Amino acid sequence: MPPAPLGPSTPPLRNTDPVLVRIARDMAQRYTGVFAPETVAYFLEESLELLSARAAITIYLPVIAERFATERLDALARSEGLAPKTVPEVLFVCTENSGRSQLAAALSRREAADDVRVHSAGTLPSAWIDPVALRLLDELGLSPDEEFPKPLTREVIRAADIVITLGCGDACPAISGRRYVDWDLPDLKGLDLESRTDPLRFHGGSVLDLR
Repeated sequence: MPPAPLGPSTPPLRNTDPVLVRIARDMAQRYTGVFAPETVAYFLEESLELLSARAAITIYLPVIAERFATERLDALARSEGLAPKTVPEVLFVCTENSGRSQLAAALSRREAADDVRVHSAGTLPSAWIDPVALRLLDELGLSPDEEFPKPLTREVIRAADIVITLGCGDACPAISGRRYVDWDLPDLKGLDLESRTDPLRFHGGSVLDLR
């Protein structure tokens, strides 16, 4: 279990890679007054371990781990009342977080703009975003920006007001107080791009209709 915010000290960062040490130091400064440096180091190192388990390319892992840990710590801060929660939050969950959830999240970000905070995650995340999803996003004029397949974590679920599942079934843990909605989107894996229909058919609904 992660340490409580501003709680008892935990062991320092075990990984002594200079890049990771620098990232941990910079993150600790950003979260001064919110989380103890030991808590930040814990989330950074755990995020690195979670991503390393399925990574195909490891050279950028420290940077990706920083983004993942930041997302988790920000979510924890909002769910614990340590940071303001200014808009509703929606979390898209599929199995690999490489196709359906990435596409639905990107479409929802464009639709909702700053009115909804959108996240995505997977119960068994892939090592990369599916090429079909990337092609569909490109055709729709969208970009995954700095998104990457990431595992589902409890603090991100707790920060979400609505959890939208996309074929992950019972693998998505249910946390009380969250609203769960299932969107019936087809799996993108192996889809023939030349014979597909309008890519907008993959969008199962509107997050604005769920608020």
